Amino acid sequence: MATQKRKIQHWQFVAVALVVYDAIVLNLSYFLALWLRFDCRISMIEKDYIDAYVHFTPIYMILALLIFWKCGLYKAMWRYASFMELERIVLATGITFVIHTVGACVSVLLNSPEYWRMPWSYYPVGIMIQFLMVLAARFSYRFVLLAKGHQLKNSAEYHPVMLIGAGSAGRAILHDMNRFASGNDRVACIIDDDANTWNRSIDGVPIVGGRDDILNNCKKYNIEKIYIAIPSASAEAIRDILNICKETDCSLKLLRGMYQIVEEENITVRDLKDVSIEDLLGRDPIRVEMQEIYDFISGKRIMVTGGGGSIGSELCRQVAKHDPKELIIFDVYENNAYEIQQELLREHPELNLTVLIGSVRDSRRLNEVFAKYRPEIVYHAAAHKHVPLMEMSPAEAVKNNAIGTYKTAYAAMAYGVKRFVLISTDKAVNPTNVMGATKRLCEMVVQTFDAKIKAGRAGDLKALYSHMHTGDEPALKETPQTEFVAVRFGNVLGSNGSVVPLFKEQIAHGGPVTVTHPDIIRYFMTIPEAVSLVLQAGTYAKGGEIFVLDMGSPVKIDTLARNLIKLSGLRPDEDIKIVYTGLRPGEKMYEEKLMEEEGMQTTPNHLIHIGNPIAFDEDRFLAQLEALMRAAYEGEGDIRQQVAEIVGTYKVAEN
Repeated sequence: MATQKRKIQHWQFVAVALVVYDAIVLNLSYFLALWLRFDCRISMIEKDYIDAYVHFTPIYMILALLIFWKCGLYKAMWRYASFMELERIVLATGITFVIHTVGACVSVLLNSPEYWRMPWSYYPVGIMIQFLMVLAARFSYRFVLLAKGHQLKNSAEYHPVMLIGAGSAGRAILHDMNRFASGNDRVACIIDDDANTWNRSIDGVPIVGGRDDILNNCKKYNIEKIYIAIPSASAEAIRDILNICKETDCSLKLLRGMYQIVEEENITVRDLKDVSIEDLLGRDPIRVEMQEIYDFISGKRIMVTGGGGSIGSELCRQVAKHDPKELIIFDVYENNAYEIQQELLREHPELNLTVLIGSVRDSRRLNEVFAKYRPEIVYHAAAHKHVPLMEMSPAEAVKNNAIGTYKTAYAAMAYGVKRFVLISTDKAVNPTNVMGATKRLCEMVVQTFDAKIKAGRAGDLKALYSHMHTGDEPALKETPQTEFVAVRFGNVLGSNGSVVPLFKEQIAHGGPVTVTHPDIIRYFMTIPEAVSLVLQAGTYAKGGEIFVLDMGSPVKIDTLARNLIKLSGLRPDEDIKIVYTGLRPGEKMYEEKLMEEEGMQTTPNHLIHIGNPIAFDEDRFLAQLEALMRAAYEGEGDIRQQVAEIVGTYKVAEN
C-alpha cells in the first residue's frame, strides 16, 4: 500500500524563511555593533576584533537558532502576534545575551581572549540590534494589517461598528477585529457605562460615552453594526441596552455564555451571536440545582411521553445528560421521534435509548410498554396544545389530554412507577378555552390519583377503555406508591405552535404580522427553562403538588411582534405592517399563573412555587370523567358544557 505524500504546510515555508532571516540577523547585528563602535568606518575596526567575530559568530548562530526553536519562534501564528509572542522573543534574546557574557568570562579564564574579548559596548548594542530586527520580522505583519484597517476606513467597503463594552471581553473582540485581514468591519467607537473610561481610547478607538450616548454616536459615526460584549451584565441590563439599540437601523450581535469561555483572550468575533427575542425579555435565566436533578435521575429508567415534541424533546436532551439507566421515548408521531432519536444517538452514543411509537389513548399499548420496560419516572408531555384548533375539535382535546393522561397515569400506578410528572400550562387557570380546560382536567386527574393512593383507596381507580376490552386489566399492587405532581408554566418561546415562529415566518414573507389585540399579554419562558423547572419539580415532589414558575413580568404580544420586526432590520408599520385580527375563540387577554384559591408556597428555589390543591369530590370527578369519555368517543352532547360541569372555573366561549 503506497504511503500518502505529506503535504508541506504554508507555515513550514514561513518557518524556513524565518530561520534564514534569523541566521542573517544573528551575524549582521553584532557586526553592526562593531561598525557603530568604530564610528561607522570598517577600516578602523581592529584585526583582532574581526578575527574574534569571525571565529565566534558561527558557534553563536547555531546556539541562538536552537534557542529560538525551543522558545517557539518558528511555530507561532504571527498574524495573531500578541504579548505572549513578545515574551518569547524577550526570553530568547535574554538567553542569547547570557551566552555572550558568560562566554566572555569563560574565555578570559581559559586565557583565550582572542575568541571572546570584544569592546564592552559591543554586547549591549549587538543584542539590542538583534532584538529589534527579530521583533520587526515577526510583528511587521500586524502593522500591515493595521495599516490596511486605516486605509479601509476611507474606502467604500468600510463597515463601521459600535462596540458596547470596554472590559476584557470587549478588548478581545476589538483585538480580533483589528487582526482579521479579510474583514471589512472596523470598530469606530466604543460605549461603556463606566464614566472613568470616557474620552479615553483602546487601540486608538475612542470610548465616547455610556448607553445614553448610543443613538447620537450611531448617527455621528454612521454605524451599521452594533456588537455587545458585556457577558457579565444582568439580563435586565442587556434588555435595556437592546431596547435602545433596536431603535437604530443597525444589525445587532451579542456575546453570551462567558462561563463557556475558559480564557478571555480566546474570545473572537465568531463568539458573537445574533440577538434573539429571548434577550429582550430581560429576565435572568432560571437556575436549578443540577446535583439534585442528577441524583434523582441517575441510574433510573425514565420515560417521556410526547418525547418528540418541543418540550418532550428538550426533556429527553436534559435527561440524557444525567446518566439515566434507560431513556424511553414514547410518541405517536414517528418523524419527531426519529429526529430526537438520531440527535441523542449522535450526542450521547453511550445512552441506553429506546424509542417507541404509540398513543396515550391506547390502553393496551401503554400496558404493553409499561409492563416490558418498567419505567421508574414518567414525564408526561403528550398533549394537544393548540388553542384555536382544539376549539374546533373539543372531543379530540378531551380524548388526548384528559383521557390520555388518565390512561397513562393508571398504567404508571399499576406498573410501579415511582413518580409521575404532568406537564401543564397556565391556560389551565380559569380557562376560557377547551385546551386550557382539558389541561385542568389533567391536573385534577393527577390530584385524584395522588389523593386516592395516599388514602389507601387506589382500588377506586379503574382502567378506562373506550372500546370493548377482552383482556385482563393490569393487577394493582396492594399499596401503590406512585407520587403524582403537575408542573405549570406559561408560553414557551420557539415551541411548536408558539407565536414567535409564526411572526418570523410572516416577517420572512414580507408581512403582515398578525396580532390578535394591541393589549394582549402573555408570560414567556424558554424551552430549557421550562424543562429545568420540570426536572427540579421532580426532585421536590411529595405528591399532589402543582409547581409554578415565577415568570416575572408579562410581555405584550404587540411589543413582541414589533421587537421581532426591528431585530430583522426592518421598521414596524413601514416595512412590515401589523394587523390586529381580534381575539380568537377561547382566547384570553391575559393568562394567570394560579387560581386565587390556590395560594402559594415556597420551595428551596425562590423562582419555583407550589399551589395548594383546590379540594373537589374525587369520586364524583371519576364518574364525570368516564361519562365525558363516553360522550367524546360517541359524539354525544355538547362537549364544552360537559367539561364546564366538571371544571367549575371554565368559562365557555360564546363563539
